[in-house]
Amino acid sequence: MAITASQVNELRKLTGVGMMDCKKALVETDGDMQKAIELLRQKGQKMAAKRADRDANEGCVLAKSTGNFGALIMVSCETDFVATNAGFVDFTNSIIDTAMAQHITTKEEVLNMDLNGAKVADAITDQIAKIGEKIELAHYEVIEAEKVYAYVHPGNRMASIVGLNKAGFDNVGHDIAMQVVAMRPVALDAESVPQEIKDQELRVAVEKTKEELIGKAVDAALKKAGINPAHVDSEEHMASNMGKGWITEEQVNQAREIKEKVAAEKAAQLSEQQINQIANGRLNKYFQENTLMEQEYIMEAKVKVKDFIAKADKDLKCTGFKRLELGA
Repeated sequence: MAITASQVNELRKLTGVGMMDCKKALVETDGDMQKAIELLRQKGQKMAAKRADRDANEGCVLAKSTGNFGALIMVSCETDFVATNAGFVDFTNSIIDTAMAQHITTKEEVLNMDLNGAKVADAITDQIAKIGEKIELAHYEVIEAEKVYAYVHPGNRMASIVGLNKAGFDNVGHDIAMQVVAMRPVALDAESVPQEIKDQELRVAVEKTKEELIGKAVDAALKKAGINPAHVDSEEHMASNMGKGWITEEQVNQAREIKEKVAAEKAAQLSEQQINQIANGRLNKYFQENTLMEQEYIMEAKVKVKDFIAKADKDLKCTGFKRLELGA
């Protein structure tokens, strides 16, 4: 059966797939448009399977809000060229717009919802056939609050949604959403930080405190012996500095003995109370730098976010936030 240019063009408009692939599909299906569409979808499924182990670290991140509901989406792909393509951005917009219109709250529901007559999962497969890259719905998050605000950083690589307990504070909501994108908080406040993160950060703080206390004792002993600690801080530096004549072999051997002896003595003498006190101070600093309410407000130095919110209204509260970033 002869395939006409108008048939090829119609299939291309329906699928977005290249002209040659459309013509081949029509030839294989004797001009049956529906069978050709299904054939191209099967091609997309095969391509998806072949590219399943590829990295999809680029993509489009969008956030939107409508009153008390906000959504955040990441559709990923392999290259920046595809991620910045207007058609790909439009595709991502169509997913989040449809999901929000239906008040969908989970990624699984999004994949199964109808998008222009097909499931989103099938529409993604069609995009794979059209574009030739691995594409996936990487994330979909929502927030519900009295008022939700959304912010998308230029370039569609990172975005956030933020919930407030009162409406009428658009400038505050916008600025807090920007704060979340810029400063990457891990939680709303210290109480909201997952316990496993608290435990991990405390362990790191304890080990770092021990290393610093031992290191200070070793450096003091080296200086007392007339040896520059910077010249003997590693075996590589010791060998290099001997070659430059900055330190003698005798001093290197002496430094090794001092480091081993003093480190062992100091480790045995460490006060658990002192270590815990310093480590907890480090943990509190972590909370100040990494929880939204304790962070310094990016638009006003020496003002915490919680104080910026309270200045707008003493009863105004941030109820939660979500943040997505490519590569994070």
